[in-house]
This record gives sequence, structure tokens and C-alpha cells, in this order.
Amino acid sequence: MRLHEASRRSVLALFTLSLRAQDAEVSDDTIYDQVNRQLVTDRDLGAHPLTIQVKQGVVTVDGFVESEKARKKIDKLVRKIKGVKDVVNRTQVRADL
Repeated sequence: MRLHEASRRSVLALFTLSLRAQDAEVSDDTIYDQVNRQLVTDRDLGAHPLTIQVKQGVVTVDGFVESEKARKKIDKLVRKIKGVKDVVNRTQVRADL
């Protein structure tokens, strides 16, 4: 019984370490490239220049968008990208765009 419990703990520990390693594998540069690609190619967002910064998996997006819907879309798209830990969305809505 003790051997079985020890094996189970070992498997759980290895699984946890592998999950952490997967997150650690994604560099800020890779995250930046993926975020940039997502935002530039999106039909609702790509027409307006946005500034993107990534530091330790935290993505900051600055710039102007046409609507609150576009602001929310930025959050949704960026959060889906592997390695992103948080999103700081500093975009502002400007109706005259």
C-alpha cells in the first residue's frame, strides 16, 4: 500500500512539473509575436495601430479602438494565447476612428 501511495505521489509531482515546464517554455518574444499576429489579422482590430508589450507573460496593450466591443475582443483574443498570464488592456475607445 505504501509503494502504491509513493508511486501516485511521484506521478502527480511529475505531472505538476511538466505543466510548469510547458508554461516556462513560452518566451515573451514568442507571446509578443502571437499577440501581434492575432491583433493585426483580426478584421475588427487590425486597421488601428496598437502597442504591445510583454513582460514575464503579462501582456500590455495600448492604443485606440472604435468601440467597447473591440476592447473586450482584445482581452478575449490575448488571454487565449499560450503563456499569457495576465492582460493589461489600456486601449481607449475613440468613436472618430
